[in-house]
Amino acid sequence: MTMDNGPIAYLTGDYPKVSHTFILREVEAVRASGVRVITCSIRQPPESEFKGQEELRARAETFYVKPAARNPLRLLAAHGRAFLRSPAIWAKTLALAVRMRSPGVKALIWQLFYFLEAGVLADHLHRNRVRHLHNHFGNSSCSVAVLAAELARIPFSFTEHGPAIFFEVDRWALPEKIARAAFVVAITHFCRSQLMLFSDPRHWDKITIVHCGVDPAAYRRDPGGNGKRVAFVGRLDPVKGALLLIEAMATVLKAHPDATLTLAGDGPARAGAEARAKALGIETAVRFAGFMTQGQVADLLATSDMLALPSFAEGLPVVYMEALASRIPVVASRVAGVQELVEDGVTGFTVPPGDVATLADRMIRLMDDPATAKAMGEAGRKAVEAGFDIRAEGARLAEIFTNGGPGGRLRL
Repeated sequence: MTMDNGPIAYLTGDYPKVSHTFILREVEAVRASGVRVITCSIRQPPESEFKGQEELRARAETFYVKPAARNPLRLLAAHGRAFLRSPAIWAKTLALAVRMRSPGVKALIWQLFYFLEAGVLADHLHRNRVRHLHNHFGNSSCSVAVLAAELARIPFSFTEHGPAIFFEVDRWALPEKIARAAFVVAITHFCRSQLMLFSDPRHWDKITIVHCGVDPAAYRRDPGGNGKRVAFVGRLDPVKGALLLIEAMATVLKAHPDATLTLAGDGPARAGAEARAKALGIETAVRFAGFMTQGQVADLLATSDMLALPSFAEGLPVVYMEALASRIPVVASRVAGVQELVEDGVTGFTVPPGDVATLADRMIRLMDDPATAKAMGEAGRKAVEAGFDIRAEGARLAEIFTNGGPGGRLRL
């Protein structure tokens, strides 16, 4: 059944967010496909966090749930209106919030907070005549989405990335969320397989794959360089493996003393990585560039010769798409859905996670053989154009929103 022409709402925990630019791109692509979208976020990021105009505009137009819910009058009014619309649904939604809790008093308290926030969000959705609520990530913001959709009496869906939630399935009531969703988007086959594992088989037909994506035209390859410029792009969190890359770089520099490494991003692992580079005596070859805007990342990749990201766990990082769109090969850990884009020996190399020796060896191979590195970069560009173009993925998602779901089609 085709849905009406009201807007849909996007919800995330933090929007916009510097490490989640793919959501902003997706929103823009869905809008470009003719679907009206309003954006909502649980928390409001500080304006100082952003340097790009796209992010600042997105921040200005987004409805923020927590700041609104902190106003007692607004909170009471929102829940009062929901109760008056249907006392039964209000009570049923409160019971659902309690039922979805994980064990413990603290978990119950959090669920009640989610219920209060859901009332404020549902009021906003109702006033804007939103016909569908879509959430990114299946954790806390999705808990609010389930309850808000129930109060607003509209369908909801969510996109799951993984892998963290698959270690906390019960905490976040993932099977319940899948069962109640109109549809669920997985970003990779691996992600879909995990959603299938943790759901009833009768719900598998609503789990569909829509990739995160990039605009290939926004990425280029600048001429020049020595074939030995390594880039790392991502938050400097232990899970991203920056410390492993520092260790591998020490080995690489023995074979190629003129190699360089630039790390774009910031986070709790930065101090340790800087200290390790200094201890290894390679600090002059390693540059910590800090946070970069989307345009700055594109410039960095255009003047790099490979991307290395030895993560311990991943979904499918968008930076892989950005690097391959820039025609440079990727060296990545062989985890989760990474190999669905980074094909070993074709668009780059995948290495066993935590294996510093193999990581260093593959980086050295690319530096030893510029022709192979170039061929991998060209193959990567074609792979992104074929399967990870945000315009095509946004159009597919817009079609699903318009039709109210994937139409019972399980993409195999």
